Amino acid sequence: KQERADSILRIQPKLLPLLLPQNFSNMHKGTHFFGQPVYGQLIKCLNKDKIVEMSRNHGGERYIKSFDGWHHLLTMLYAVILRFDSLREIEASMLAEVRKLGHIGLRTIPRRSTLSDANARRPEKFFEDVYRDLYDANRAVLSSDSRRNGTEAWIKRLRIIDSTTISLFSNLIFKGVGRHPKTGRKKGGIKVHTVISANENVPCDIRFTSAATNDSFMLAPAMYSNGDIVAMDRAYINYEKFEELTERNVVYVTKLKKNLVYETLVDCMDMDPSGRMRYREQVVVFRKGRIEHIARIVTYVDIKKGRQPRLIQLLTNDFAMSLEAIVLIYKRRWQIESLFRQIKQNFPLRYFYGESGNAIKIQIWVTLIANLLMTLLQQRLKRRWSFSGLATMVRIILMYYINLDSFLESPDEDLKRMLTECAEAPPETEEDRQ
Repeated sequence: KQERADSILRIQPKLLPLLLPQNFSNMHKGTHFFGQPVYGQLIKCLNKDKIVEMSRNHGGERYIKSFDGWHHLLTMLYAVILRFDSLREIEASMLAEVRKLGHIGLRTIPRRSTLSDANARRPEKFFEDVYRDLYDANRAVLSSDSRRNGTEAWIKRLRIIDSTTISLFSNLIFKGVGRHPKTGRKKGGIKVHTVISANENVPCDIRFTSAATNDSFMLAPAMYSNGDIVAMDRAYINYEKFEELTERNVVYVTKLKKNLVYETLVDCMDMDPSGRMRYREQVVVFRKGRIEHIARIVTYVDIKKGRQPRLIQLLTNDFAMSLEAIVLIYKRRWQIESLFRQIKQNFPLRYFYGESGNAIKIQIWVTLIANLLMTLLQQRLKRRWSFSGLATMVRIILMYYINLDSFLESPDEDLKRMLTECAEAPPETEEDRQ
C-alpha cells in the first residue's frame, strides 16, 4: 500500500482529486485540524492589553472609538504578511475573512479611510515599542540555536552595523541621493540604519534617516560594552570614533579605504610552502589633527569560484586575535546583507499604505515585527525551512484552521494518509460476493 501511495505522490497535483473518493472530504477534519486560524497562532506571543497600553502612552488612543492600537497592529501585520500593495486590497480581503478574523480578536474591520487616517495619526514610536518589547522578550530564544548562529568563541560578542535604503515616491518626505539616469529627477529614500547581534540575526537597534545621511552617525561608541566586537563596512571609518572605541576596549573590524594616509610601523607576511602570500600584517598609525590612532591592517587573498583572486585589506584595533579570526569576523558582516535581502524579498516595501513619513515608518516597523515573528517560528521548528519557503507557506495557510507547528513539521502527512487510503482495495459489495 505504501509503495503505491508513494508512486501516486509523483502524479501531477491537479489529477489527485480524480483519485480520491467523492465523499473523502466529509470523512474527517484532517490530522492538523485546530480551532484557531494560523494567524491567531502566529501572534499568540503578543499581549493585547500591553499593546493597547503602549499605544495609550504615546497618545495613540485619543479620540479613538473602536480602531485601537491592537486592531491597527493586527490589520497592518495581516497586510504585510499577505504582501498587499494597497489599502483597497486590505479592505477587500479582511471583509471576505471577517468571521475568521473575529476568532483572533479583531472586532472591527477598518475602511480604507480609517486605516489611512490611523497610519497618519498614530505615532510610529508605538510600533517601535512593540518591536523592542517582542525582541527583548525573546532574546534567549533567538540566540539559542547554534545550528544557524555558529559556534565561534567570539560570536556572542559580535555586533554588525550597516544600512539599507528604501526608495520612495517623492523627494519631499525624505531627501534622496543621486538622480534617475534617464529623467534626471531626484527620487526620495529612507535609510534604515541597523545593528544586529551575530548570534540572533534580527535587528537589535534601528534608526531612520533620509537617504542622504552619512552612515557614520550610527557608530556611537557609547552603545557598546567592554569586550564587544563591531563589524562594519568602510563607510563608517572615523578616526575619532575608532580611538574612543579602543579606549572602551571595543574591537572593530572594517574594510580599508584605498585613499587613507598612514605611517607603517611594522610590516610582515605569512607565506605558504610554495612561496605565495597567505596574509600580510601591518601595524600602522593614522594622524588627523591631534588624533593619533594605531591600528592593524590585515591583507588576505580572496578567492571565489569563477573570479580572479583579489587582495582584501581589513582594518582593526585588535592585536591579539589570529589573522584567520579577523578575516572570519569581517566575512560575518555579510550576514546583515542577507537579512536586508530577506526582508525586502518577502515583505512589501515597494509600495506604501500612506504618503506621510509616519505611515512609511509604521509600515517598516510592522515589517520588522513580521520578520521577527517568522524568525521565532523558524527557530522553534525541528524541520529545516528556508525563510522564504516558510514565509510563503504561512502566507498560503494564514487563515486555515490547522495546527501551525504540527503542519510545518510534517506538511505532507495528510496527503500521504489520503493516498494510502486511496491505494487500499475497495470494500466488497453484495454483487462482488455473488
